[in-house]
Order: sequence, then structure tokens, then C-alpha cells
Amino acid sequence: MQFTAQQIAQLLQGTVEGDPNATVSRLSKIEEGGEGSLSFLANPAYTQYVYGTTASVVIIGQAFELTAPVKTTLVRVADAQAAFAKVLAMYNTIKLDKKGISPQAVIEPGATYGENCYIGALAYIGANAKLGANVKVYPQAFIGDNVVIGDNSTVFANVTIYSDCVVGANCIIHSGTVIGSDGFRFATGPNAAEKIPQIGNVVIEDDVEIGANCAIDRATLGSTILRRGVKFDNLIHIAHNVEVGENTYYAAGGVVAGSTRIGKNCMFSGQVGIIGHLKIADGTIIAAQSGISKDTKAGEAYMGSPAWEAAKYRKSYIHFRNLDRIVERLEKLEKAAKAVAEGK
Repeated sequence: MQFTAQQIAQLLQGTVEGDPNATVSRLSKIEEGGEGSLSFLANPAYTQYVYGTTASVVIIGQAFELTAPVKTTLVRVADAQAAFAKVLAMYNTIKLDKKGISPQAVIEPGATYGENCYIGALAYIGANAKLGANVKVYPQAFIGDNVVIGDNSTVFANVTIYSDCVVGANCIIHSGTVIGSDGFRFATGPNAAEKIPQIGNVVIEDDVEIGANCAIDRATLGSTILRRGVKFDNLIHIAHNVEVGENTYYAAGGVVAGSTRIGKNCMFSGQVGIIGHLKIADGTIIAAQSGISKDTKAGEAYMGSPAWEAAKYRKSYIHFRNLDRIVERLEKLEKAAKAVAEGK
């Protein structure tokens, strides 16, 4: 793929300073730019690199003022970071634009797929599965019987989607993720734990992205649900019958126990654990490595394990850090009080 500075400026509604015919075929960081690469400058901490970079084209903001000559061609835009993000999205779309059915793919009877689909080598599509238009299933992915995947969704290599699960439109599921594995439910008895069959499914609504090596368990009855716009990092485990609300973000290493209801527009940092059967209110924010053991209040921030309101936690933590001095003061007071009591 090759583009000229003029073509990039037209795409981004910007203006060219330098050679409009300067050609780029790859993207790079500004400090690593070379001939034929496109970069950008948005962070003032990297300003020095614009004067020495050998990148062929650099995207910069309209308000940026040069203090020395540059060797590169500049494309000036209203917002350099947003403009470069647009370029990245376009590049990624082109790079991942795969079509066609590999002769090494296995498609069972009754399975259907829409126009412009891609099904890679050694991918398995189960009986009566339904894939929409522009769906991409990468090599060695497993799509179980009766699975439904909406238009424009991407399932990367080595993803497993168990039978009867539903994936909406415009979703992205990264490698190693398992959707629809059994929930962890056993009936304990005098001799041994007896497995409780998990006969529900997982429903993933539109515009959801799930990172690598996540596990979304199927419901015991009914559905485990990820609502529209949910975004998961890598290594997230969602247990049976959990519901995650719209536009909730969850960073890596998180765990949610069974039947918890998470509201919309929540933000969870890394390694957050949430016990079962809770109600996490809309707009809840949880700091990294926190453990949630009770229902939360809408719009409140929490931290600690067990977690409580972040403002109270920070205030108490100041006292905790001074605990040695507080103990020393108490010991001195106790000695003084004892001496008074003994008449010394």
C-alpha cells in the first residue's frame, strides 16, 4: 500500500507543507521513522524528533510552530493524534481485509455464511451455524453447532465458541478466547461434588471487543450476557449468568463470579475481582487489584480489598502508613499513664 502526502491530506482534511508527492508505505513512531514511513507528532515531549526524523511524512497539528527547518513533509491537521488514529484504523482495515473460504476449512451441513466472508484453513463451522456478511473466521477457530455471528464480526485464530452462543455485529474476539465453556457449578454431597449441567448460552451484543485468552462461561439456565459496546482486555473471566452492561470497560486479569449484574458505563482497572450475586451500579469505577464484596453506588469509585469508597480509602491509607509512629505514641502514653497510676 502506497499513499502520497497529498492523498493523506485529503483523507484527513489537512494541508501539505513540503512535497505533496512524498510517498509512504508503512507507519512508524516519529523517533524511529525512516524513508517511506508516515508518523505523527502530538505529544510535546517528542517535539525534538520532528527536526531530525527521516520519516517521509509527519502529521502535526495546525497550531504547532516550527523553530527550525525540517527535512520531512508535513501534513497539518486540526488534531494530530485523532488524525493518526484514523490512519491506523484505515491501515488495519486494509491489512485485515480477507475474503474467501479455505479448502481446508470444515463447514458442517446446515451451516450458512453471508457475502464476503473469510473462513481460514482448519477452521471448523458447526452444524446449523449462521455467519453474517463480512464475517472473518481465522485459521483453527472453532464455531460450534447453532452459533450465530452477526455482520462484520471477526473471530481470530484459535478462538472457541461453544454451541448455541450468539455473537452480535461488529464484534472482535481475539485469539485464545473461549466463549460458552461450562460455568463452575457443583452440588456438594457426602461422597463427592456432583456436576450441575450448564445448559444455557452466552449472548454477546453488537460492537463488543474481547481480548486474548478470556473465558466467558455459559449460563446454567438462560444466558451470560455482554451488552452492546463492552470492551475487555486480555485474561478476563466472566462466570455463569453474569450480565455486563453497555459500554463497560475491563482491564486485564479481571474475574467476575456467577450471577453478578454489572451496570453500564463502568470502568474496571486490572486484576479487579468481583464476588457473585452482586449489583454493580452504573458508572462504577474500580481501581486496580481491588476486590468487590458488596453492591456499589452509581458513579462511585472504589479501591482496596475488600474495596470501599476510594476517597475514604485514601484518607485511611495515610493513617496506615503512619501506623508505626501511632503505635509508638500509644506505647509512650500507656507508659506515662501507668507511671501516674503507680505514683511514680
